[in-house]
Amino acid sequence: MPTTYDTPEVLDRREGPHGEVVLRRHGALLQIIANGCFLMDTSDGRSERLLVDAALAALDDRPDPHVLIGGLGVGFSLAHACGNPRWGRITVVERERAVIDWHRAGPLSAVSGNALTDPRTRIVEADLIDYVNETSATFDALCLDIDNGPDWTVTEANAGLYSKAGLAGCARVLRPGGVLAVWSAKPSPEFEGTLWNAGFRHVRTEEIPVARGVPDVVHLGVRPE
Repeated sequence: MPTTYDTPEVLDRREGPHGEVVLRRHGALLQIIANGCFLMDTSDGRSERLLVDAALAALDDRPDPHVLIGGLGVGFSLAHACGNPRWGRITVVERERAVIDWHRAGPLSAVSGNALTDPRTRIVEADLIDYVNETSATFDALCLDIDNGPDWTVTEANAGLYSKAGLAGCARVLRPGGVLAVWSAKPSPEFEGTLWNAGFRHVRTEEIPVARGVPDVVHLGVRPE
């Protein structure tokens, strides 16, 4: 008997400000594809949870910290942050209207659950690079999960976010002692060096084991007091 494979089912396809974004169902999984590049799916979520937890653990004991999450994605980071009562406020910046719609009234609402209606949550439709350079808001933690890492960006324009100048924008919105946490599909020693050069301190990398290949990681840095 020949082997059969599930064929991904396209649930929605949109042209956004930065190209095509697609939501697919592949078996039990939901997948987000951007310009033909696989971004993420609903298979696990350990990396996204560690991203949020590592940022919180690196903070001091300040009350009701405000976290900025860069990228809504499949919703794991937001849902996990909302599950922790220690976060005082949770702001998510997402540039793709389609992704926001898929959470508000689409299949990804099964992942985000009640997180979008949590009174602490605010969703901002904007490009993160523009947001960190223009907003007057400040945060205690910034969790970045908008690319596959500093060395593998969804669009070329995103590469600037991981440069010394781009990280200066991230530091701009962080309060003294605030934490920057950056998810990556692989370790990036060069990015660690850029974090140091951009003025961050206590720079370190936490690994998340995966089934095969190099581990996912979270790069961490603290804005000086």
